[in-house]
Amino acid sequence: MLHYQIEFDDYRQHLIHVTARFLADPTQVLSLPSWIPGSYLIREFSKHIESVRAYDEDGRVLQIQKFEKNKWRLFNTDHELITVEYDVYAYDLSVRGAYVDQSRLYVNPACTCLGLEGQEDKAIEVEVFLPAELKHFQIATGLKTKTLVKGRYTLYADNYEQLIDAPFELADQTRFSFEANGIAHEFVVSGKHAMNAQRMQQDIEKICRTEISMFGSAPFKDYTFMTMATGNSYGGLEHPNSTSLITPRDDLPKADEPEEPSKDYQRFLGLCSHEYFHSWLVKFIRPENFVNYDLNKEGYTSLLWIFEGFTSYYDDLILLRSGVINQASYLTLLKAQIDRYLQNPGRFVQSVSESSFDAWVKFYRQDENSNNAGTSYYNKGCLVALCLDLGLRLRGSSLDALMRKLYENAQNGIQVHERTIFELCHTLTGDNWSEQINHLINTTDELPLDQLLPEFGVSFTLKNEKSLALGLKLADKPEGVLIQSARRDGVGAKAGLSANDVIIAIDGLKATTKLIEQYAKQTGSYTVLAFRRDELMQFEVCAMGSDLTEVELKIEDQAKVEKWLKA
Repeated sequence: MLHYQIEFDDYRQHLIHVTARFLADPTQVLSLPSWIPGSYLIREFSKHIESVRAYDEDGRVLQIQKFEKNKWRLFNTDHELITVEYDVYAYDLSVRGAYVDQSRLYVNPACTCLGLEGQEDKAIEVEVFLPAELKHFQIATGLKTKTLVKGRYTLYADNYEQLIDAPFELADQTRFSFEANGIAHEFVVSGKHAMNAQRMQQDIEKICRTEISMFGSAPFKDYTFMTMATGNSYGGLEHPNSTSLITPRDDLPKADEPEEPSKDYQRFLGLCSHEYFHSWLVKFIRPENFVNYDLNKEGYTSLLWIFEGFTSYYDDLILLRSGVINQASYLTLLKAQIDRYLQNPGRFVQSVSESSFDAWVKFYRQDENSNNAGTSYYNKGCLVALCLDLGLRLRGSSLDALMRKLYENAQNGIQVHERTIFELCHTLTGDNWSEQINHLINTTDELPLDQLLPEFGVSFTLKNEKSLALGLKLADKPEGVLIQSARRDGVGAKAGLSANDVIIAIDGLKATTKLIEQYAKQTGSYTVLAFRRDELMQFEVCAMGSDLTEVELKIEDQAKVEKWLKA
């Protein structure tokens, strides 16, 4: 068994002290992942490792040499019991890293625990020691845990893969437990908040029961939700039997939360639904080449439109099916997804399969040009899932049936390849789906939503009512109006205005966002003065309006709508 000891004595300096003890191979290599499963970006976690030292059984200093960015080599160990010590700087308040201070100790072993090459399959024991003043902290994790004495815990993992996919948190926590379909669940919230725990439990139970029922069973024996409440941070990351969430505290249910959840609370419920769904689709059902991750380099797939897109379709649909939100709220959420798609000019540049493949260099590295040059495999993938669901239902099946087939395949060791969705659609309906699916995922043509939704009693009407001034996303700043992004098809970009320019005047008047919006409703030519870096530039802009396309969804036949929305 490999043994790690984790201490937090220097939490005020945001440091974690790690001691690893193991029987070393003759030339032992230690390494740290460069990225974390479920988040497709090279994170370079090893940059936070400090002062790596090694000792033999007698306490003698051994040579340990770093030879790659995330790898260290021990020399001449001859199967001795070795101790390696190091510090980890932990001040990343996200769901992917590690964070320690006087209010919270949060550890992702993927960025904290050096692994032993050649010994990845060995069982692991992690001892956690809290400083005396923090011994009142409670622990939350998906790992099997044993409490020895107050402030000291032992965590167990079957192997290194399980360890690095199971974060743990120690903090003052609000928590409750429940069972869903016979499976024990724990819901934990840390940070300052005033959550209505009774309402939260009522709604999260419904969501969990609905998702388990949809698949027929769950790929886990217990489950833990870990939520950090902050002022405005937002995100989630899935793990095999847990999820780590971070949310604005205002998104948690209030004491007087209305029967139909507020928009803020709907957003948090959607996040919970999304990450929980990933327990099936991502953690258990995977792309073929993700069965065994290589965490030292990128793992490419063009299938994220399935794994994130389908999940994004179901996260809100599950809220409706569970009874947590009503039909009107669901259609409002769906409209927002469609509007986002329609207002993304990059959908004509990049297909959703290309977006999936480019996740490593584009989606997680957004800049001022991203909306012009690319599409989101979350957003368009969600609408591809909608198209497939409606198309399957027209032929007597459903996306639910396809999901259960994927789950059944995974239980039999069969994972997802490039043709899996094509083949399953054929199996479920008897039809050849090659042309339809290729159109959805490998082209930049418009999705056939206007044809499919009316088949299920929902009219689909495009409107151009909302104006985006100059085709620019703007923000008032003390120095002027900052251009945050510029649509290529907008008149501002065509006149030469660019992201990060600061507009200071229009026709001799001091620029404000409000003034620009007023000019946008007029016609004619205008002189715009703006700073680019520290240089003043003049632009001649004509007809400064720029429309944003929105969709209007209207129920025409309730019986047909219910045929679509029901499980």
